[in-house]
This record gives sequence, C-alpha cells and structure tokens, in this order.
Amino acid sequence: MTTVFLLEVLGVVSLLTFIGSLIAVPWLVNRMPADFFVRHWQQLAVKRQTHPALTILIFIGRNTLGMLLVAAGIAMLFLPGQGLLTILIGFCTMDFPGKQRMLQYLISKHSIQRGLNWIRLKGRKQPFSFS
Repeated sequence: MTTVFLLEVLGVVSLLTFIGSLIAVPWLVNRMPADFFVRHWQQLAVKRQTHPALTILIFIGRNTLGMLLVAAGIAMLFLPGQGLLTILIGFCTMDFPGKQRMLQYLISKHSIQRGLNWIRLKGRKQPFSFS
C-alpha cells in the first residue's frame, strides 16, 4: 500500500466519523431521559428481571453498540468529531463492572455537563439533572 492510498482512506474515515457523530451524538443525547444520570441505576435493576434470553440478547446488542461508539469516539479524538461525548455515550450504552463509578467521575466534569446540556438545548429538550 502506498502512503497516498493510506491518506485517502484516512480522509474518508475522518469524513465518515465526523458526519456520523454530527448525526448520532445529538440523536442519542436527546433520546436519553433528563434524569438518566440520577435514576438509571434503579431502572436497570427492574429491566434485568425480564426473560433471560431477551436479557442476554439486549446485553450483547447494547455492548456491541457501546464498543463501536467508544472506538469511534477514540478515533474522533484525533479526527474531526465529538470524541469525548461519543465515548461517554458509548459507555452509557454498555453494561460492565465499575460503570456507575466511571460515569459519575465523567459527569462530574463541568465541560461534559455543559456539552450535553447544550445538545439538549438545541434539541429543545429539558437539561439533564446530574444530582
């Protein structure tokens, strides 16, 4: 492979992640309930009491989507796009040990709160409650 070809591929990937983040991140942030960061943990316990096969399918689907979003967010740290918010949304989507503690740390950052609520404001949604 030549250097020119690799640069062209990188340019196409960069453009696709940028456009994808402009569409996916606001859509996902605006679909989250305003009290997501306050009540999510109580609601999750109730949802896990459904049929075991359905629970496993949802677990696999959510974690696959979350990993894709985290990978895209990491790429967006170096390419155009909303990298930190995409990583945050990816982590919100996944289920893993320590998720609650990690999200609480990330959400405690004023810049993350401001960015999320700015997107909600543009989508005419109620701002997130963080406490």
